[in-house]
Amino acid sequence: MAPARSDRTGTPGEAPSADDVPVAVKTMLQAFSVVHFVLAVLFALASLLLVGIAVHATWTAFGDGLSRDAAQRLIESMGLMAAAVVALQIAQTITEEEVVRHAHVSGPTRVRRFLSRFLVVVAVALAIECLVATFRAAHEDPTLLLYAAGMVLALGGLLAGWGVFLSLNRHAEELEPEAMHEAKVEDKKLK
Repeated sequence: MAPARSDRTGTPGEAPSADDVPVAVKTMLQAFSVVHFVLAVLFALASLLLVGIAVHATWTAFGDGLSRDAAQRLIESMGLMAAAVVALQIAQTITEEEVVRHAHVSGPTRVRRFLSRFLVVVAVALAIECLVATFRAAHEDPTLLLYAAGMVLALGGLLAGWGVFLSLNRHAEELEPEAMHEAKVEDKKLK
């Protein structure tokens, strides 16, 4: 037996109303929200574990006094904390976008906002990892400086690609001004 549908036909490209969506699809979307919530919790737990490891490494570094090894451990703990921030930001983004807003990343505005939130944190974490790799290579094995330089170039490529994406995406957003309005309305759910 097919689920009841409203008599409203809508226009092509118009999103179906809540009454037009079959019950099975609604159930599946709710299941996806639960899975996203579980993933967000796991990312948050991983973030807390990374912070704990970083705190332990920092405490151990202070116990060794002011030495080059202590500085190396502190720099490595900074890298762990940067990874923790990335994991926590992913958890927050998943929770806000997929659980609270039930946003579907399909329009240019939503894609830009989703990727920008994620890439800001990834770029900062990669920059810190580049710093860690550079210090490690400089103090342990100078031949590893090529790998650190490769990481810096990759980070630069990521930032340049992100800039091109934002520029091209802005033109797509101008074609759909209602999508920006919808995104702003969805933001009110979080306030």
